Amino acid sequence: MSLITFSDKLSKILMVVAAAWAFGLSFLVMAAIIGRGLFNTPIHGTAEMVAASIVIIVFLQAGYAIRSRSMLKADFLVVKFPESIQRILLAFGYLLGACFFLMIITGGWEESILSYVENEFEGEGALRVPSWPARWTVLLGSALAMVNYLVMAYIDVFRPELLDSEVDQDAIQH
Repeated sequence: MSLITFSDKLSKILMVVAAAWAFGLSFLVMAAIIGRGLFNTPIHGTAEMVAASIVIIVFLQAGYAIRSRSMLKADFLVVKFPESIQRILLAFGYLLGACFFLMIITGGWEESILSYVENEFEGEGALRVPSWPARWTVLLGSALAMVNYLVMAYIDVFRPELLDSEVDQDAIQH
């Protein structure tokens, strides 16, 4: 299995996990609101769980957003150039994106290890949520995002025939 195929499949799986997580989270919020409104007993810790979950959901979906070309980009100037220059400029932008996520990884590495080792928690009171799952999801999501930006740069420069279609096994192996 090639790196392109692996990143595609992993990105899709993580996107589905994030969507299911967000769907389940909506029921938690709804239950907390109904509990507070009707029974005057909210679900304690909902705010802490939602805060941690939003970070996790975003970074689980980042790789898919990049690979499916859904990330926001301002290409109003780039489209004025010939197609070969456009591909090179897009590849340069992808390399900058990979550098950005590499900086997130290098900047958050020590804190992520410490949050796990020191058993760091968010929130006070009825429910305390561990910090390390969100921190490690940021690192792993950033790593996948970085790989996907590098894959996109490779495709734009060396395999432009794969640009407008989803990457399939046969196209990669030929």
